[in-house]
Amino acid sequence: MSAPSSTASRRSDPGLDNDVIGFDGAAALIRAWSRGLRPDPDLTVSSWADLHRKLASRASAEPGQYRTARTPYMREIMDRLSPGDPTQRIVFMKAAQVGATEAGNNWIGFVIHQAPGPMLAVQPTVELAKRNSRQRIDPLIDESPDLRERVKPARSRDAGNTMLSKEFAGGILIMTGANSAVGLRSTPARYIFLDEVDAYPASADEEGDPVTLAEARSLTFAHRRKVFLVSTPTIRGLSRIEREFEASDQRRFFVPCPHCAAMQWLRFERLRWEKGRPETAEYHCEGCETPIAEHHKTAMLEDGEWRATATATDPTTVGYHLSALYSPVGWLSWQRIARAHEAARGSDEAMRAFRNTILGETWMETGEAPDWQRLADRRETWAPGTVPERGLFLTAGADVQKDRIEVDVWAWGRGLESWLVDHLVLEGGPGDQACWQQLTDLLGRTWTHASGQQMMLARLALDTGYETSAVYAWSRKVGFTQVAPVKGVEGFTRTSPVTGPTYVDATVAGKRLRRGARLWTVATSTFKAETYRFLRQDRPTREEQAVGALCPPGTIHLPGWADGEWLKQLTAEQLVTVKGKRGFTRLEWQKLRERNEALDTRVYARAAAWILGADRWPEARWADLEAQLGVAKSDLPEAGAATAPSVQTRPMPRRRTVRSNYMG
Repeated sequence: MSAPSSTASRRSDPGLDNDVIGFDGAAALIRAWSRGLRPDPDLTVSSWADLHRKLASRASAEPGQYRTARTPYMREIMDRLSPGDPTQRIVFMKAAQVGATEAGNNWIGFVIHQAPGPMLAVQPTVELAKRNSRQRIDPLIDESPDLRERVKPARSRDAGNTMLSKEFAGGILIMTGANSAVGLRSTPARYIFLDEVDAYPASADEEGDPVTLAEARSLTFAHRRKVFLVSTPTIRGLSRIEREFEASDQRRFFVPCPHCAAMQWLRFERLRWEKGRPETAEYHCEGCETPIAEHHKTAMLEDGEWRATATATDPTTVGYHLSALYSPVGWLSWQRIARAHEAARGSDEAMRAFRNTILGETWMETGEAPDWQRLADRRETWAPGTVPERGLFLTAGADVQKDRIEVDVWAWGRGLESWLVDHLVLEGGPGDQACWQQLTDLLGRTWTHASGQQMMLARLALDTGYETSAVYAWSRKVGFTQVAPVKGVEGFTRTSPVTGPTYVDATVAGKRLRRGARLWTVATSTFKAETYRFLRQDRPTREEQAVGALCPPGTIHLPGWADGEWLKQLTAEQLVTVKGKRGFTRLEWQKLRERNEALDTRVYARAAAWILGADRWPEARWADLEAQLGVAKSDLPEAGAATAPSVQTRPMPRRRTVRSNYMG
């Protein structure tokens, strides 16, 4: 028998009486169904943010109420993400720190509060997704009462609110990494936020392009879907965000000159200053050529507007580009931009970072192989097996071939300056136990530093591309403290050129061991391009070096005993632009010569230095290595500073010579 409806219920909704409909809860069910039929609200993302978004002090440099007026250029971009706008895909190629991530978080808050539905937010890796959840999404929810009451509280027995998922009435937010195919195909999603797409791996668990996998989750929502692709660009020809932007209507933010009112979008070449005096930086109007001071920027941004500069191939996609020249007053100033450009001059790596993170533009990687004869002319004099004075630790790269294992030993110093110390060819190949024994002996061998100290290999990186099981078995036998099995993959990456280690199965004595080996993955394109940049850069003459001039960071020193064949192998590839089936271009390393072992072993040795942490060591660690070797004692840090791992040294044993087949 039905329970009678309450008086209040009858008064508030006389047409939905449980007694009339015939079962308990019918009125509530119909009311909920009716609410589901309501159209999406007219409120835009930017207006929602101005009303409801609070910036937490732990997640923002300017805590308090969010104000779209602080970054006026974000208003249109956010409003394109609103349900009332017909745009389906929004592409934003931008400089770092212009407010894009906060705009994306505003969209997440808007969806939870105003237009609930399934949403997927993708970071480059799962670890970054977890960090973003803690540092951005949790404060977003905690600081807003409207969001707190809609997101399920985190409880030990409730999976509704976890690190990577947030359930709310009518929807769910799933956060994942582009390196996880499982996360990308987990659930259909009406809303997709793809952050820093240029840092995504080429493939998610070898199942395909992560952007394509993620966008496929939204296809069932047809015209109601929203996809937001955001990134700082990387390398021309490889940049996902540049490819998407060039296929869009390519909108630029036009602002008026405070003197002549001419509308223009800001270009770096019109920011001018006296050489050596970045504090004099002013922007010159392209209409009247009058200098514009920084304090005019606030008014210029308020009166700015987005204008399309091209025709999109897909009318449902809009694209935006923004450089740090538009950064609001109090953030990144024109003066600091000028200073950053002056500091980057002379360094390809620094200039690349400037173009990517400040101008929001791609970097053109030349990839042209250096002339091996020019390298031969620049060779220096030191004996095989001798470590020059500024070399502070040793790594080796080993390339496994059918009938041999080739090994190059490199010494590394400050600024990743490097010296080729030794080249060995271990005859026999992976099927010969004697060959593996020679490689084992190499781990205990020493090289003489210019100071007289004996140095051992800090790390040997060993290629796993050929006879993988034999490589894993040997690595497991000798231990992973000094040995790093590596797998080279094509493509550039901004997040990290080396990832791992991951645990893989290994076969030892015919028995399969689960998680028996540790594997490092190396983005070989990144280190090949770096090697060629370092080889091409200018350096002081021998005479200038003799009187104390230092070579620039990254300089690669080659010894006189490195012959023409080895130099040809080091310069055996070049980076070329290849057009794909869909008309998009990509960069690809192609061989100029058949043999390229010297380049491969250099890449592996460089990866070994990265694995050791040399790219991230503080000054105190370098100074400690110098102290251990008796080098540059005047530069030692003060007592109590952090120290580096020991430079593995020991008394010199009797040396066993393994002769190269093409070096004397």
